Amino acid sequence: MSNRLFQGVVHQLKDAIDRHIGIIDESGTIISCSELGRVGDVIPDASEIFMQNDYTFSQGYTYRPFTSQVRSEYAVFVEGTDDEAKKFVDFACIALSNIKQLYDEKFDRANFIKNVVMDNILPGDIYIKARELRFNNETSRVTLLIRLPEQTDISVFDVVQNLFPDKTKDFVININETDIALIKEVRADIAPKDIEKLARSIADALSNELYVNATVGIGSIVTGIKDLANSFKEAQVALEVGKFFDTEKTIVSYDNLGIARLIYQLPTTLCSMFLREVFKKGSIDSLDEETLFTIQRFFENNLNVSETSRKLFVHRNTLVYRLEKIKKLTGLDLREFDDAIVFKVALMVKRYLDAKPVRY
Repeated sequence: MSNRLFQGVVHQLKDAIDRHIGIIDESGTIISCSELGRVGDVIPDASEIFMQNDYTFSQGYTYRPFTSQVRSEYAVFVEGTDDEAKKFVDFACIALSNIKQLYDEKFDRANFIKNVVMDNILPGDIYIKARELRFNNETSRVTLLIRLPEQTDISVFDVVQNLFPDKTKDFVININETDIALIKEVRADIAPKDIEKLARSIADALSNELYVNATVGIGSIVTGIKDLANSFKEAQVALEVGKFFDTEKTIVSYDNLGIARLIYQLPTTLCSMFLREVFKKGSIDSLDEETLFTIQRFFENNLNVSETSRKLFVHRNTLVYRLEKIKKLTGLDLREFDDAIVFKVALMVKRYLDAKPVRY
């Protein structure tokens, strides 16, 4: 809450009731007061004031907390302990509660987080707003971007929101018709597998309750509000890269993209040039489905001829013959580590070019 806004109201109330009036927070610190010299002073035993939603009298002043949503965050105090002081306190509580509600609607936490991740707020304003909204800037958070195959139904948002009901720590935000972002507070030492398990639970919940097949992109864990925008962008990249290179995966983590992320960031013209240099003209297209399947299994078995032939249920000599055929067509011997790397990258580049429009 903006102390400046409170201060302006306090001065207007002072003129109306002709008594000193002020506001304290939960720690007992005076944050606004008609006596400016008292701002910053601490009221002793302030916890007793917030223990009950009623009048408290101390040192010639009447105190009463006013609620914000489910708990009292502030208390008003007015000079005097008579019946008029009680009426003035009641009047001030009503006025300030309404003002705070309007202020919170304007500077809602979820809206603030959305502006941060979408880069719709100046970097210098982030820390100011974070302090006003009482955000802990030392907390670790991660972005999970949930993407739906078609336009978002309101029930999808509700399901995700119900999974994370603590609105003071976790924020569920509608990004567009198909994307919902979850800004999740996590431990600084949380294991990546635990975050992936969390993402899996979201996808499973949407599948079981609404029969929606969602994919979830995971950004990096960041500390501080400002870096949430980077985590959000990484989650976006994870979904985009996964769309080309890991089409069978529903959970894609930015930290596990590996070389696919590098390929995605390259201009398509450079990718095409790479393919022309690595392969003879049309050679990669001449490989049939059976050959490509063999290559995939060969890579999955760490270039081990014996193990691959066993998994493919073919004789070792048959596999060697296929590898020789690939070498003849492409000039690359997949039994050699360097050639295998080049071929693996080339297949990824080819898949990327086949799936994505040309960029310059």
